[in-house]
Amino acid sequence: MNVLLRFAMAAAMLAATCHTAAGEERVLPVPTVTIYPGDMINESMLKDRKFPENYRFRTAVVESPRVLTGKAARRTLLPGEPIPLNAVDDPKLVTRGVQTAILFEEGALSIVGVGIPLQSGALGETIQVKNVDSGRIITGRVQADGKIRIGIQ
Repeated sequence: MNVLLRFAMAAAMLAATCHTAAGEERVLPVPTVTIYPGDMINESMLKDRKFPENYRFRTAVVESPRVLTGKAARRTLLPGEPIPLNAVDDPKLVTRGVQTAILFEEGALSIVGVGIPLQSGALGETIQVKNVDSGRIITGRVQADGKIRIGIQ
């Protein structure tokens, strides 16, 4: 009888474990439309989709729609597919090769010039820019208004 009781308990635990594992799901944000490289992602482009807990993704995927809102796609994102972490990036405020304002401020002194970024940059990134007037390559930080602040940071 003791063996029968142990067998019944083991069977009950196994059934409970299988039921729990089968019922667990992972909810991830997926695109509702095709999102192309450079497109800004907003909440209306996303929906939640359930995936089995044991589903194996090829790479690390985004688990929250809040992470995606306001980001730019780095590659094409297909509807219904999980979004890899490396497939989105902060939007670029400064584009390589496109003239932009460079700004130097120290105390009451403010100098504005024109520069050509040597790389694209997002808010807060440090990039190199070529001063159009002097031809010198300087380093600056991308500002929210798209200007590049140089000098003491």
